[in-house]
Amino acid sequence: MELHALQQHYAAVRGCNAELVAISPQVSAKNEEVKKTQRLEYPVLADQGNEYAKKLGIAFALPDELREVYAGFGIVLPDFNGDDSWELPLPARIIVDSSGVIRSLQADLDYTHRPEPEETLEVLKIL
Repeated sequence: MELHALQQHYAAVRGCNAELVAISPQVSAKNEEVKKTQRLEYPVLADQGNEYAKKLGIAFALPDELREVYAGFGIVLPDFNGDDSWELPLPARIIVDSSGVIRSLQADLDYTHRPEPEETLEVLKIL
């Protein structure tokens, strides 16, 4: 799911008395660039070194053959993330309550399977 698709559901998330936040391993300047170009109203936070993703067990290092594929498309993760790890988090939806307790976490090893905004809204309504 693209970040702009989440933007389309931002008002509905807020209507559930919730806040939407994206978390990315990219450096803050790259996140701000994405936020501006995609006209996002919600925060895009930097998870330096994938520290939060590691705590959740959803960070992984790209194998060498994938690094070459990414680099072939002009995606050199160290340039985006500000470190040499070649790590990414699995795409995930994490719902955290106001006391910091994770109430729902959905992640998939297949990066093409991403939580849909409508599913997120259903979980928010239940909580």
